[in-house]
Amino acid sequence: MFDDFFIRALFAGIGVAFVTGPLGCFVVWRRLSYFGDTLAHSALLGVTMAYSFQFNIAISVFIISAAIALILIQLQKKTNLPGDALLGLLAHSSLAVGLVVIGFLSFIRFDIMGLLFGDILAVTVDDLLIIWIGGVIILVVLKLIWKSLFASTVNYELAEAEGLNPDRAKAIFTILMAAVIAISIKMVGLLLITGMLIIPAAMARNVSTSPKQMVFYSIIGGLLSVIIGLFSSLEFNTSSGPSIIAASLFLFILSLLKIKQTAGLKN
Repeated sequence: MFDDFFIRALFAGIGVAFVTGPLGCFVVWRRLSYFGDTLAHSALLGVTMAYSFQFNIAISVFIISAAIALILIQLQKKTNLPGDALLGLLAHSSLAVGLVVIGFLSFIRFDIMGLLFGDILAVTVDDLLIIWIGGVIILVVLKLIWKSLFASTVNYELAEAEGLNPDRAKAIFTILMAAVIAISIKMVGLLLITGMLIIPAAMARNVSTSPKQMVFYSIIGGLLSVIIGLFSSLEFNTSSGPSIIAASLFLFILSLLKIKQTAGLKN
């Protein structure tokens, strides 16, 4: 009924949605959307390194993004610059370096549109294994640090007083963010992966009444976005990334209508 490439893309998208759901909630709770953009921009440098040294793209992107995240943490401790300035510095610097390196790799053919916006044709069986195995590892690690990460999100000082080591949880969370970007690059693309993290979580926040509900609805929103987006991409011959994010936006708008309806009932 459907071609093999579409089935692979669908399973890949489902795997990504299960991972981005809970992580996206923390991105919204901790107001880290710009941080996600920084890691996504740095992923281009990881892609160019992968092509330069004939390395696996997902692993290369993870290494570069994790390195950028750890550099950011160290700069926040050792400089007086505000966090948003450091994020902008690292985001645009890594993007610029990646583009410069692409200029030197003129002998290699790049599918720039696929890298930036996703390409369902590019998903292979190996990518599926990376997404699902990597996704399971990410979720297991997130489960282990959930208590300290959530406590520090609510009240950093209280979490520190209880001995939950919020700094360690923050460092691990940044590495998990890098891992999510690495496994999602072929599905959503470099520029739009942050939207996959934020928009379903924002939609979930509009319709949920507890953190657990928000995580559940965020996963459901991600799954629906992937299914609607991929079928739209197949039908209208559009890039998979923008189609998935557009579907997420549609669901977010529906959640706003839910808020409006609830407010009307209260009045």
